[in-house]
Amino acid sequence: MKEFNLQTGKIGEEIAKDYLEKQGYKILAQNFKTKYAEIDLVAEKDKELVIVEVRTKRGDLFGTPEDSLDKRKLRKLWLNAQGYVNQARWSGPYRVDAVCIILKFDNSVDRLNHYPSII
Repeated sequence: MKEFNLQTGKIGEEIAKDYLEKQGYKILAQNFKTKYAEIDLVAEKDKELVIVEVRTKRGDLFGTPEDSLDKRKLRKLWLNAQGYVNQARWSGPYRVDAVCIILKFDNSVDRLNHYPSII
């Protein structure tokens, strides 16, 4: 089951990456490790750094991807963003976004929502 979830996550990250690029974002890093965890995507748009958390599920029978963005996860994302900003010595504006994806069982997109500035 863990392998299935990892595969689902990787598929979602690629879908989110393609989506963001089509929206004019420049992808700077993918699966960037900080001392706190891993950042799914780091992007830049209009001179603003964007730390992107990608949440992907197959169907929403057991809850939506948005449901997994609880207070604990949001705190971890904020620490991750701070870690990246400090390590990269970024001095401009930045934010944390979420891209939530529900896949059909054939891996096509059932729903994709982009939430800017979730923290």
